[in-house]
Amino acid sequence: MTYPSPHNKHPLPDFPQVCFIKNTVQNPNILIGDYTYYDDPEDSENFERNVLYHFPFVGDKLIIGKFCAIAHGVKFIMNGAAHKMSGFSTYPFEIFGPSWDRVMPQPGDYPYKGDTVIGNDVWIGYETLILPGVKIGHGAIIGARSLVTKDVPPYGIVGGNPADVLKMRFSEPVIEALLEIAWWDWPIEKITANLEAIVGADLDVLKNVSS
Repeated sequence: MTYPSPHNKHPLPDFPQVCFIKNTVQNPNILIGDYTYYDDPEDSENFERNVLYHFPFVGDKLIIGKFCAIAHGVKFIMNGAAHKMSGFSTYPFEIFGPSWDRVMPQPGDYPYKGDTVIGNDVWIGYETLILPGVKIGHGAIIGARSLVTKDVPPYGIVGGNPADVLKMRFSEPVIEALLEIAWWDWPIEKITANLEAIVGADLDVLKNVSS
């Protein structure tokens, strides 16, 4: 039984706008899982241009799981975009030269939301914008042009500006079972052998296979 290699940048030779981006990202603070793809007809290999204000001295990470589908124009705002907000002005005087650097903020003065973490099997729609520190659960769906300002539960469908939960994909017992099964962590041979159950929502088969 054959299956696509996660080490192939372009798994569809006649469709170069789809790229397994784990093979293209150079920034050590961007971690991408196997089989996660970015769909971009302009330059699918340059996913990093969509991770904004990601300065190494801040140290935050963008972590994206396996089997995620990321549409064209999705952008991630990282913690480096933050300005000090405790004073009367939010203008970053300190970055513009020695005359103003005496007001350099101290560690902890900038708002910091932590790492941005996207789970496995997440579908992120066209031109979605995700803010710093957001956690998106496994199996979630993010509607096109959503502004994601807060955490998204596993298997939630969210949309809007700001994005809110529109509905849950499955009942709570089914979601709990899927999170326990965690098919995305199976060996690829096992995933390949059970694709019908995964895409066909046959929970009984998945339970039996994982037990």
